[in-house]
Amino acid sequence: MSATAFAPGSVGNVGPGFDVLGLAIDGIGDTATVILRDGPAAIESITGRDAELVPLDPQLNAAVIAAIAFLRAHGDNRNPLVAIEKGLPLSGGLGGSAASSVAGAYAAARAMGIDDPKPVEIIAAALEGEAAVAGRHLDNIAASVLGGLTISRSVDPLDAVAVAVKEPWWVAVVTPNVRIRTKDARSILPMEWERSQWVQQMANTAALTYAFASGDGDLVRRSLDDRYAEPRRASLIPHFHDVKRAAVLAGAFGCSISGSGPTVFAIAENEEVAKKCATAMQHAFGEVASTAHHGPIAKKGVR
Repeated sequence: MSATAFAPGSVGNVGPGFDVLGLAIDGIGDTATVILRDGPAAIESITGRDAELVPLDPQLNAAVIAAIAFLRAHGDNRNPLVAIEKGLPLSGGLGGSAASSVAGAYAAARAMGIDDPKPVEIIAAALEGEAAVAGRHLDNIAASVLGGLTISRSVDPLDAVAVAVKEPWWVAVVTPNVRIRTKDARSILPMEWERSQWVQQMANTAALTYAFASGDGDLVRRSLDDRYAEPRRASLIPHFHDVKRAAVLAGAFGCSISGSGPTVFAIAENEEVAKKCATAMQHAFGEVASTAHHGPIAKKGVR
């Protein structure tokens, strides 16, 4: 049997919510097709964005690892033949490895004949694929599985929560032609932090979550403020401060680094503002080539 699944891209951290908050974006993502067979696991094809950079070795490929993890968790000893269509950049900060992992796990479930797999089982399998590439964190995975805004409360045991977003807000994302490996971006962050800063970060994260749930754009403006990762990672992204300023002047509620970067995201009230933000952000990157996308917050995750 075979099945195909699409998993949306996502913004990790969503500003202050380091490794906790994730936000799914409509219109961009990765697609995986899984064929179950008795032979060894293999990759049939990889096409799309940055396809030439994605590992062809099934032992190193996130989608294959996740598909196998789901199969084994359900007592199925068959192996997947996987075809991947990349819509997300590699090391781009849009949850590419997470989306591939989620799509691989979900397609494996459907190929097995499980029409409505439990989200926690998809998350668990996808985590195995993500861990092989970027570490054991759930912010992008949870958003790709559940859609909308998500809270990753715990990795062990797995506990991810979907937050109902009240308003039909849009997201603008601009990715400069720069690569930042998640593991490298994490290595520059301190393991210990001043208590007053930690308290403010926690307050910003809680307030931002409430802002999405209540539709309070002014609260987004005040609370989309990352004191931990953004100040340390900004130097990795050319013209970051100019890009952030351009998004806000174009009407964004707020702007920050998506995941580990280099993608920069902005939250906007509607499609018109999101489009203006994307254009302004691209212009602010100056001589650095970039790609842009603007789309609504995804109401659904993998499908």
